[in-house]
Amino acid sequence: MIPGPFTYHRPSSLDEAVAILAAHGDEARPLAGGHSLIPMMKLRMAAPDHLVDLAGVASLRGIDAEGGEIVVGATVTQAELIASSLLARDIPIIREAALQIADPQIRSVGTLGGNVANGDPGNDMPALMQALGASYVLYGPGGERRVPAADFYHGAYDVALEPGEILAAIRIPVPPPGHGYAYEKLKRKIGDYATAAAAVILTAKDGVVSHCAIALTNLASTPLLATQAAALVVGSACDAAMVVGAAEAAKAVTDPAADGRGPAEYRREMAGVMVSRALAKAYSRTARGA
Repeated sequence: MIPGPFTYHRPSSLDEAVAILAAHGDEARPLAGGHSLIPMMKLRMAAPDHLVDLAGVASLRGIDAEGGEIVVGATVTQAELIASSLLARDIPIIREAALQIADPQIRSVGTLGGNVANGDPGNDMPALMQALGASYVLYGPGGERRVPAADFYHGAYDVALEPGEILAAIRIPVPPPGHGYAYEKLKRKIGDYATAAAAVILTAKDGVVSHCAIALTNLASTPLLATQAAALVVGSACDAAMVVGAAEAAKAVTDPAADGRGPAEYRREMAGVMVSRALAKAYSRTARGA
């Protein structure tokens, strides 16, 4: 189908973009990569009167190190994440996850900000940002504020953005050298959302896990941070029995919907499989004696 009529805006600054959004309220929508919004407009499930294209806002681009964090501009594309030598060195799980999103054509346009900001439970990056302890820089008429990724998602397409606010950047703490990581994703075909996916970040000292974070994708109406499952892993050598226990604990927090990817029971079981695989891979990647 063809979208309904709208007025197109292309601001050159963040303040200009926020001013346009504030002036038009619910009748305006920001546009990043467009892979979520444009299909909804074509189906007439979204019909904004004003479309605010963020591609001309230079301050929303770039990947930079600031202290112990990597700051990623909201309009940085998945392809740029994959190509970043800084991320490959310091937070390689981002590249690993980005390579599993859709296909090269979509990754060349789809943005990190768009992926995390619209609250689609099927998107891959929100759970990963939770596992990494990231925070989102939100900018609006009242200025700038930061919200932890773990507190940003209230429900499907229901997020902590206030009217007129834009997600401007993602700030990601750099994990310690020698950390282990893995993003395991089960999907029906290339380009599909996950049937179930798990992100794991962990560190180990002399073979014993000292820190672990586990997050789950597309297994509830929001991304899930499996804190109890991760707590089971801490203090262990990530042995087979511990992995099974953590996988069971992770499954317990899921609430998947039955859909074309399978019944809820199957998707819940696959959550456990993805957690098991991700834990084993992440532990194998640690500098365990460091």
